[in-house]
Amino acid sequence: MFKVQTLNSISPVIHESLSAGVYTVSDNEPTPDAILVRSAAMHDMELPESLLAIARAGAGVNNIPIDKCSEKGIVVFNTPGANANAVAELVMAGLLLASRDIAGGMMWVKENKDEPGLEKLVEKKKSQFVGPELRGKKLAVIGLGAIGALVANAAANGFGMDVVGFDPYISVAHAWSLSRAIRHADTMDDAVKNADYITVHIPLMDSTRGMINEAFLNGLKPGVRILNFSRGELAEPEAVKAAIAKGQLAAYVTDFATAALADTPKVVCLPHLGASTPESEERCAEMAAAELKDYLEKGVIRNSVNLPEVILGAPEGSRVLLIHKNMPGIVSNVSTIISGRGINIQYMLNKSRGDMAVTVLELSQQPDETLLAALSKLNNVVRVRLIGK
Repeated sequence: MFKVQTLNSISPVIHESLSAGVYTVSDNEPTPDAILVRSAAMHDMELPESLLAIARAGAGVNNIPIDKCSEKGIVVFNTPGANANAVAELVMAGLLLASRDIAGGMMWVKENKDEPGLEKLVEKKKSQFVGPELRGKKLAVIGLGAIGALVANAAANGFGMDVVGFDPYISVAHAWSLSRAIRHADTMDDAVKNADYITVHIPLMDSTRGMINEAFLNGLKPGVRILNFSRGELAEPEAVKAAIAKGQLAAYVTDFATAALADTPKVVCLPHLGASTPESEERCAEMAAAELKDYLEKGVIRNSVNLPEVILGAPEGSRVLLIHKNMPGIVSNVSTIISGRGINIQYMLNKSRGDMAVTVLELSQQPDETLLAALSKLNNVVRVRLIGK
């Protein structure tokens, strides 16, 4: 029986994977084997020793202490692509919001609803909300992952925009999914050069934090319109405000509302609505639950943000999984301990990712607690699991 704790309201679709009789799911489990989370902040949370995995029902994992989890041998999963359609649809709305002052026009109508002859007044005042059409305009898409590829295709094929994309790490699958109408830039500077619109779809990292800054904005075509539906911290608020004040930036649309930008003219701040659709929440929850099920029952690691991908079938013997530092000599030490007990290793898989590694062993007989304890005591080994136990 595996115990799963939910830190947010999670779609009941999770019970299709986490079935009763094998899993108990609750929001107050003191010693969980796994945690399902959406946006709850976990950085100050005490992680119980029982915890084997955390699955984030969404793409961003800023709310999870990744380094602490790695040190404790806790696998952290996310659900890339599960909310892509929901976010991409909102980005397309963002293009319209950036072009024509739809929000300002709606507010003006509400503020003047009691004015006599409103219908005629509208015809006199509507010019202040005028904006350009999208067709034929150049859109630079920075980041061509699941969301960026959908946006690029929709903008080119649906809105008739001239789309150029940049992504030095684009996957083969996403490259194949792009329309032939999308042009590829070799550098980000080439992509944004003379762009009328820029939409950013890249993760928040040290190298991207604050990338929409004064230098970046000053190098763009005057009157450019920027969309940020990735992470608010990609932009420096003061730089955005300054660029708007001098006309370098015609509009900035973001899904990450901040007090610094909320009242700024020509800025549209949305309350993080990107993945807020019933369909997206179900897909994210379904994917997160399936990731936990595969790891807890088989040791499969798919879509982890801190450990390598480990794809396995059903166990053919007694399966042992070790999470350890990516250091030389560990695998040979593990083999020595096991062979010293007269146990044959029928299958071994070792994969690494950065400072961390995973070794999976299938043994000719089930190891006892003393063997598992001996493996746990090896230097740089942080977690040992007997799969199914």
